[in-house]
Amino acid sequence: MVLVIAFMVYALPPYLTLDPNQAAVTLHPDYPPHYPFLVVHIFTGTVTFLTACLQLWPWLRRKHPAVHRVSGRLYVFLGVLPSALLAIAIVPWAFDGQPAGAIGNTLSGALWLGTTFAGFAAARRRRFAEHRRWMIYSFALALHIVWGRVFGLMAEHFPWFAVDGQIIKEWSGWFGVAFNLAVAWWLLNRKRVRARSKVVSAA
Repeated sequence: MVLVIAFMVYALPPYLTLDPNQAAVTLHPDYPPHYPFLVVHIFTGTVTFLTACLQLWPWLRRKHPAVHRVSGRLYVFLGVLPSALLAIAIVPWAFDGQPAGAIGNTLSGALWLGTTFAGFAAARRRRFAEHRRWMIYSFALALHIVWGRVFGLMAEHFPWFAVDGQIIKEWSGWFGVAFNLAVAWWLLNRKRVRARSKVVSAA
């Protein structure tokens, strides 16, 4: 939750003014919807992060299941769905001339939608263990965007990491997705991995 709040404090303010000149990314002059799509993507992404924090809060899930269900629907339909679709719509213009970055970020958007709706469908079928696994993967994919800001700050403050902005966006699309999914998998399977390690050691 602290990471999410820190990211929003850093990334959200330039878009609250609704001034295209304050945008943190380069806007494509040949694509008029670029800025409005970007703003709605940012705002629905904010809904995503806030509701995801509620979804992952064990106390809220146990004590107030109705709030958990409502925040889950907000996460899916007012957060992930519009945010991911708008991200996919923006990607070709954000990575003009760099198909590797466009493919990586389009793939992350598609995976984000897929894991989210798989989790939603599992909840509808009352398969809650499966629902939890899918939603943790969904949140991991949502957080991959944070890596773009991390790499950007490194390039800004460390001369030895002077990397072109387009390359940073490309890295965040590929590295961010792979790393976050690996961490999510480890969190979901760490007990099983430890148990297997103990069996191997005993043998």
